[in-house]
Amino acid sequence: MQLRRKFILTLAATCGILFAKSTGLFAQADPASEPAVLALAKVLPAVVNINTERVVRRAVRDPFEDFYAQFFGYDRARPREIRQTLQSLGSGFIIDPAGYIVTNQHVVERAANLKIQVTTNDGKTQNAHYIAGDDKTDLAFIKIDAKAAFPFISLDNISPNLLGETVIVVGNAVGYGSSISRGVLSAVKRNITIDNIEYKDLVQTDAAINPGNSGGPVIDISGRLVGISSAKMAFTPQGVPTQGLGFAIPAEVVRDSVSRFKKIAEKKPTTSKQPMPNEASTSNAERLFGMQLQDLSEELIDALGYARGHGVLITAVEPGSPADQAGIERGLVVYRVAKNEVNSVKQVEDLLGPAQSGANVNFAIGVIRAGEQAHQIETLTMTAR
Repeated sequence: MQLRRKFILTLAATCGILFAKSTGLFAQADPASEPAVLALAKVLPAVVNINTERVVRRAVRDPFEDFYAQFFGYDRARPREIRQTLQSLGSGFIIDPAGYIVTNQHVVERAANLKIQVTTNDGKTQNAHYIAGDDKTDLAFIKIDAKAAFPFISLDNISPNLLGETVIVVGNAVGYGSSISRGVLSAVKRNITIDNIEYKDLVQTDAAINPGNSGGPVIDISGRLVGISSAKMAFTPQGVPTQGLGFAIPAEVVRDSVSRFKKIAEKKPTTSKQPMPNEASTSNAERLFGMQLQDLSEELIDALGYARGHGVLITAVEPGSPADQAGIERGLVVYRVAKNEVNSVKQVEDLLGPAQSGANVNFAIGVIRAGEQAHQIETLTMTAR
């Protein structure tokens, strides 16, 4: 009996110890203490969404150009150009408290001196400017214009990039704002070609990389940088669909590139704004109202049957511009700006020179045909954009 009692007491004590240990285990399972959650808490304040905007022009042929070519040859006809605003989304992260950001070159290319905006994890949007980039590594360096102390991801202590380690992709996936995906480091030193672009020495992961993730950080569960999201291979070169093949530029390449970019930043004035290469200068009429103009030459007047000595020809109208919204079409003629008659593009430009965004300007637009007394002219008021 006594032996049985002793056994029961021993069993109860053992169960109590096991219960205490299990309680401790349950406490450690609190999601707030998970390594991945703690790692994200470190890096998320430094991750930014990048929105770039650039204006491109492209020539478009239509019967109007063919008409010019037939009578006067292409050298006399100004090709029709339309302007399009192209936007792209990507990610990046701050690597310095002064607001320097590293991202992919393809995220910000050709938006360098037009419009770059970054949105930080707290929802604030800041303007940024382009400093330098490298097409070979697909890395670029930009800086937030605001003066403040920003949270950042240090490049002094990067991940060892061990096969099988847990990695987390952070970024602006599909434009939805900061989101993450999780996987493992599948391979290193990968050389791949996607869309005829060759990438060298990349790290590979099965964590999902989606449009918008480009330029964002890939981290380990200690919050150290593994690399920068760069590309996702959806198909092999033979056209076979793939799964779980995402690639990132390794952290050591990022660190070396940033060191070079910082030297460029020290020599480059932050306020300098150079015009984009291959971009033509924009006239006041086009910039403010979306109209491209051309002087009415003798040949054009004869071919179109317009009255001599009056007006400036409208050769193109930008879609969605104030001119387009007012119903103006190419082939019409501007006869007056405000109360001033115009007979050359220079006159129009001089009259529009003082106009600012939001200004209302009256235009007399229409067609005066040679030998006709009835004139189809309408006075329109347009608001400069």
